[in-house]
Amino acid sequence: MTCNDEQHYKNILDNTLQALKKYKKILFLTTSNRWHGEEGGEKPKSTKLAYEIAKRLGGDNISIIEVPLLKIYPCEGNVSTARGNTCGELEAKKKDPLKNPSGYHRCWASINNKDDELWQISKELFESDCVVFFGSVRWGQMNSEYQKLIERLTWIENRHATLGEDNVVQNIDAGIIIVSQNWNSKEVLSTQKKVLQFFGFNVTDNLCWNWQYTQNESDESKESYVDAVKQFAKIFLEK
Repeated sequence: MTCNDEQHYKNILDNTLQALKKYKKILFLTTSNRWHGEEGGEKPKSTKLAYEIAKRLGGDNISIIEVPLLKIYPCEGNVSTARGNTCGELEAKKKDPLKNPSGYHRCWASINNKDDELWQISKELFESDCVVFFGSVRWGQMNSEYQKLIERLTWIENRHATLGEDNVVQNIDAGIIIVSQNWNSKEVLSTQKKVLQFFGFNVTDNLCWNWQYTQNESDESKESYVDAVKQFAKIFLEK
């Protein structure tokens, strides 16, 4: 499969659009980034796709959060401290009812960093019945903003996997849509679907797919990167 299989990817997008129509409240989390001070305010391809899908669906039931624009501190690694696994303990519950109306948000990094904004994501997440992550592959793995987010959400998995409590995302369907240039996106997609399953989401196949511009991992020409933007727009952003 190459980026030139235009109809194939248009069909995939159509299947995603159809799958999303059944949900009452959808959350899109975009994780790829650009320097937002650049003239013209360019958005990454995967972020453009999130907005395009929302536009085609219409309605007011979709929230889009651009994760790189939030102040989110790195995970503190409380899963594996010398004191044992303390991630997601009740003592780590965020006390502010406006930021944590569900009461589910339990993260020590949110307690230790008063200006941390992860709550903006968790609040929307627990009000949704579907969440889709959008992101890019960089050096054979998901981009750093995605990875930081996933690590900071570890308490969701830890509550039921380690602490023996309820799975608080068991009624939320999840997907991940990945955009990449030339290497490893199929493998990354498989890994991240498994991660979301570990978390306890209902991973939905029609919401999980990847687009990779070329299968030639050695193609690092400037021309290919320019053409990738054009091909992506032709397939996904133009009706």
